[in-house]
Amino acid sequence: MTSHRRTQPLAVASLVAGILGSFLLPILGSITAIVTGHLARARIARGDGDGDGMAIAGLTLGWLSLAFWLLSAVLLLAFGIDTSSLVPTAGH
Repeated sequence: MTSHRRTQPLAVASLVAGILGSFLLPILGSITAIVTGHLARARIARGDGDGDGMAIAGLTLGWLSLAFWLLSAVLLLAFGIDTSSLVPTAGH
C-alpha cells in the first residue's frame, strides 16, 4: 500500500498568485506568489507535503512578473513617456 502525501496548500497558492500576478494583480499577486512560494518550499523540505514544482512555478512567475512591472515603471519614469493621452477626458 502506498501512502499519498497531500499537496502543500501554500504551493497551490503560490502558483495561483503567480498567474494572477502576471495578468490581473501585478504587484500584489507577484509578491504573494514569491512569499508563499518560499514558505511552501521550506515546508516541503521539512517533509510537510508535496508540490515543489508548483511552488517553483509560482516563484518563477512571481519574480518574472514583478521584474517586468518594475522595469516597465522605471522605463516610463526614465524616458518621461506621456501617458496622459491614454486617459480619456470629459468632453473630448
